[in-house]
Amino acid sequence: MKKVLELYEFDRPREKLSEKGPEALKDHELVAVLLGSGGAGKDVLKLSREAINLMRNDFVGLNSGKLMEIRGMGIAKASQIMAAIELGRRFLTRQGNEISSAEDVWNILREYHDRRQEYFIAITLDGASRMIRKRVITVGTLNQSLVHPREVFADAVTDRAAGIIIAHNHPSGRCFPSSEDRRVTDRLRESGILLGIELLDHVIVTKEGWYSFSEEGGL
Repeated sequence: MKKVLELYEFDRPREKLSEKGPEALKDHELVAVLLGSGGAGKDVLKLSREAINLMRNDFVGLNSGKLMEIRGMGIAKASQIMAAIELGRRFLTRQGNEISSAEDVWNILREYHDRRQEYFIAITLDGASRMIRKRVITVGTLNQSLVHPREVFADAVTDRAAGIIIAHNHPSGRCFPSSEDRRVTDRLRESGILLGIELLDHVIVTKEGWYSFSEEGGL
């Protein structure tokens, strides 16, 4: 495996990006451009390949701490990667996907369909039912103690959202709400009324389909 300095100049990530554009770079080359240099005696290309492997294994759960477990990846480099990911995520979600049905929610959350843990997600919407942002609120078995209204609605207030949709996956594949799912829904619906941010739906997603509290008359 060649190091950056051993590559022809036009094959080096930065030069390649400048000459051919970012779409011409491989995943690890894009990360190499972000990092700029290696660390702890490790070349930047090797470091970036290890970062990409980590992303492929668990992109949703990626954070600075996990990146820093890679030898040579300090807080500065880990922060650069996380900042780039978050910036891209923000601009992509600002493109304004309109949500008009539970199926739209299911498609947006397709990456969570086969997760082995439960992910509880909040989607904020503007007055035209366009998505502002989606956020993972908690990871773990859904219950009222984990899903506190303060955590769910804090970002919705910041986003100046008109409404919010909550969703979570069922690793079991069972596409039907539990009694705890119903209790959480009722609690958040009441909180939304007090805050003036309407809870529009609670969607349960699985690989096979979805359950919508709104469509089933549960809201």
